[in-house]
Amino acid sequence: MEENRLEKILEALLLASDQPLSVDHLHRLLGQDLGVAKKDVRDALDALAARVASSAAELKEVAGGFRLQVRQEYSDWVGRLWQEKPPKYSRALLETLALICYRQPITRGEVEEIRGVSLSPNIVKTLVERGWIREVGVREVPGRPALFGTTQQFLDDFNLKSLDELPTLPAIKDPEQLEAALLRLGEIAPKPVAEAAPVEAAADVPAPEAAAPAEAPAESTAEATAVTVH
Repeated sequence: MEENRLEKILEALLLASDQPLSVDHLHRLLGQDLGVAKKDVRDALDALAARVASSAAELKEVAGGFRLQVRQEYSDWVGRLWQEKPPKYSRALLETLALICYRQPITRGEVEEIRGVSLSPNIVKTLVERGWIREVGVREVPGRPALFGTTQQFLDDFNLKSLDELPTLPAIKDPEQLEAALLRLGEIAPKPVAEAAPVEAAADVPAPEAAAPAEAPAESTAEATAVTVH
């Protein structure tokens, strides 16, 4: 095979793909025709990463695989390609996402108890539609409330290979820790793009003072209740 041909083919595939591509996927596409092993694919990716290291692009490995992307320091310049202003992420949405990231699996009621306000259903709907969260099961308590967790799409969009790469934080139990989680999540949050779906910015509704929480915090229910995960 011509030297660097595999590297150039991989570069072409990554440029053309709208999703990250794993080594396994790339090997399935190329292995038989080019007579290369997975190690050859990995070595070619390393060579590609080294070649673009001094450019405005970078080869980034996320949960879904590898992708070629513009470096963060050039994102503001690239954003000028779109005339419309990108949608903003509301604080309520980011707080909800932070809680799901750091306390998953978690129910809507537990999110509301920590935040102290009723959660707009549009926020959960928006996070689900963006592919950042999904239902992962139910908590075996009266009403069997849905449990939410993050997705591979969330990891890909936030440039993470796994949840282990999230900034460390103690278990969130109060507003101060929620604020800390929000700041940490904001450090790695992707900038919205012009073609992204609109982000719900509706205000939360204050929770009635007399109403009891729908569910207890995860820390206090972990041993007392069962969880059904699907």
